[in-house]
Parts: sequence; C-alpha cells; structure tokens
Amino acid sequence: MSQFFSIHPDNPQHRLILQAVEIIRGGGVIIYPTDSAYAIGCHIGDKKALDKIRLIRHLDKHHNFTLVCRDLSELALYAKVDNQIYRTLKAHTPGSYTFILEATSEVPRRLMHPKRKTIGLRVPANPIALALLEELGEPLMSVTLIMPDDEYPLTDPYDIRDMLEHRVDLIIDGGYCGLEATTVVDLTGDAPEIIRQGVGQFEDFLP
Repeated sequence: MSQFFSIHPDNPQHRLILQAVEIIRGGGVIIYPTDSAYAIGCHIGDKKALDKIRLIRHLDKHHNFTLVCRDLSELALYAKVDNQIYRTLKAHTPGSYTFILEATSEVPRRLMHPKRKTIGLRVPANPIALALLEELGEPLMSVTLIMPDDEYPLTDPYDIRDMLEHRVDLIIDGGYCGLEATTVVDLTGDAPEIIRQGVGQFEDFLP
C-alpha cells in the first residue's frame, strides 16, 4: 500500500518533502500535483519505475515522457538552447507548458524521441512540485495522470488513493488539480508550433 502525504499547497512541509524525495531516490513511483494536473513520476534513471508507470497508464514503449525541471538552468542541461529559445523559455517558465527541444547527451536514450532525438521538458509553477525538485536536485521523469480510457486527468487525491494506492509508492495530496494537461509547444523548428492545446495559452508565442 502506498503512503499518502497531505502537503500544504502554498507552504510545503519540509519534513514531508524530504520523505517524498527519499521514496523517489529509493526507486518509488509517486503521484504529485503540478500547476496543470496531477502527474505520475519517478527518478530519471530508474527503468523499473518507468516500466511501472507505463503499466499503470497502458503506455507503449514509444510514448514520450517529460522531464520536469526545477528551473531554467536545469532545463538547459538536458536540452540544446540557443539565445532565441532561451528568451522564449525565460518568458514562459515556470508555467503550464511542455517544450519539445533537441536533447543533449545528458538525456537517457530511452527517453528521447527515437528518430528526432528530442525531449519534452517543463518547469511547473507549483510550490509542492518545485520543492520536490529542489530537494531532489534533478528532474522527475513524468507523465500526466490520465488513466487508460479516460479523457481527462484525475483531480481528487482521495479518488486517486482509492484507485492507485496498491500500485504506486506515494500519493501527495496537494488539493484539487485542474482537468487539463500542459500545452505542448515544439521549439525545434523555425517558429514555435503547438502540438497539444492545454492550460497554457499558445497565443503568447505568436508575434
């Protein structure tokens, strides 16, 4: 059975953040709140935990995970960022966007798009998620918590516990989250291209 932490959405309790990070480092799969919807994530280098998430979400081996980063400097470690892209990212992070960027050699090969060598990255505007990432010191490998055959993400942490307490290691109750995932923006071309409309406003990227 998983652990269930009720963490304050604005002032996360440090002791609970420490315990959560210990679970992540120990190979655990966690469910945590973001500024868009609840996400399910694990340590970046843990293949066993990654496979567990794929099983829960019914994802095939080609599904792209997102690296959730604590800040722009960490994001730039895993993606190739020129001056123009940096200015775009700076204007929209933290926020409810996932950016498709060219991956660096720091990204494990199994996380990249197999043909394009790209990776999805984001910096969430959520105090709990940011506290986890700050304490962890590296990104969380994550996907939105949308169950198989569902159209929208799960929003109620108690419903999440009823459904998944025997399949994950930790559920963080950070209050209700939204029904929409992030807006996905591809920054690998000459101009930003929307891949998925979500919470973030794509109009902000247009000239």
